[in-house]
Amino acid sequence: MSTNTNSLSEVTRPAQYLGFSLAGETYAIELLRIREIIEHVPITRVPGMPSAVLGVINLRGRVVPVVDLAVKMGLEPRPITRWTCFVIVEALMDGERTTLGLLADSVSEVIDLGPDDVEPPPAFGTRTPVDYLRGMGRQEQRFILLLDLDRMLSAEELLGLVGNAASGGA
Repeated sequence: MSTNTNSLSEVTRPAQYLGFSLAGETYAIELLRIREIIEHVPITRVPGMPSAVLGVINLRGRVVPVVDLAVKMGLEPRPITRWTCFVIVEALMDGERTTLGLLADSVSEVIDLGPDDVEPPPAFGTRTPVDYLRGMGRQEQRFILLLDLDRMLSAEELLGLVGNAASGGA
């Protein structure tokens, strides 16, 4: 099995994804990358973190950073509702698997996508930066944005955010 998570051929093999809602859009992450889904719990803020990193949560004694993907994509933070939850995932950071919590407005369904159901990401037309997308899944009359976790949550991305926050956004 290839370790390159960015190749289109890997995206187009039949796979299952977890669909979730974020700021009115439907996104999906490969089901194999998800460890669990938990209800929203209090977040401990950590000084000096970029705005997209909300803080940390205690997950059975483990410290797990929480990332607000909407803020990461330049969208406004959303209110916490009874459907708000954390999708606990594993992302590659500096070559190591790191557990992170992703804030989601709600989780919708497991989505089966075959090779013919996935298109390359569009060059424009989404609120999500194209670099963060692995592709677009087609399901009936709608499209689902397939996120590239390793690229979106890379150490370079998060360190870049920290550098921008520390320098006042410059």
